[in-house]
Amino acid sequence: MRVTLAQIAPKLNRSNLEAITTTIKEHKDSSDLIVFPELSLSGYMLQDKLTEDAWSIDELNTLRELSKDLDIVVGGAMKEEGHFRNAALYFSDGVFVSEHHKVHLPNYGMFEEARYFEAGDIFESFMVREKRVSMVVCEDLWHKDVHHDLIEQNPDLIVALVASPARGFSDDGLEIEDKWYEIIKTVAAECKATLLFVNRVGFEDGLGFWGGSCIVDATGDIVEKLEKFKTKIETFEVKI
Repeated sequence: MRVTLAQIAPKLNRSNLEAITTTIKEHKDSSDLIVFPELSLSGYMLQDKLTEDAWSIDELNTLRELSKDLDIVVGGAMKEEGHFRNAALYFSDGVFVSEHHKVHLPNYGMFEEARYFEAGDIFESFMVREKRVSMVVCEDLWHKDVHHDLIEQNPDLIVALVASPARGFSDDGLEIEDKWYEIIKTVAAECKATLLFVNRVGFEDGLGFWGGSCIVDATGDIVEKLEKFKTKIETFEVKI
């Protein structure tokens, strides 16, 4: 399976859909699945802009149509029934297949997600081309109960959409990078599943996002990795 990791720097406005659409078109003949980061349709620090910039699923028919050529996973701020969700969306074969609502919303330090979003409450898996897929969004993976839920789902593929700011700089490297890689390697090995970790880059309101997107195989080894702090869109052959 040809998988494209789209490590991009979303802007804090609705122009991201056009940029994402262009990227998908550029890779539709060379990829089977393209994955974008958390809130890639919206930007991360939306705050009160959420009421203007959140998306309804009917506004994303372009992605539905493009998924006739390759599967698409994208993150966005979604509005429904008077509230907002931090969501991961999966499109395939011209169909909107699944939507995962971020369950664990950070609300400490630099994070204020619980102030603006309503949390999800379940983890589901779904079948695509005879493979079972689970999606998670960022903070979800930092909770052991989620690991247990994923093990029960028994996925072949875990897709993790992330917007992780750079923290913990030291002479030995980036502390948050080490913590993230430890988590995703553990989860992939526990589930015996391939895991796609797609983190954004760029800056928003003083936050710098570090990227480092990667592919972890079912034994817990990182087999492909993108450079930190740079926009990178690369396609890899992945055995799932």
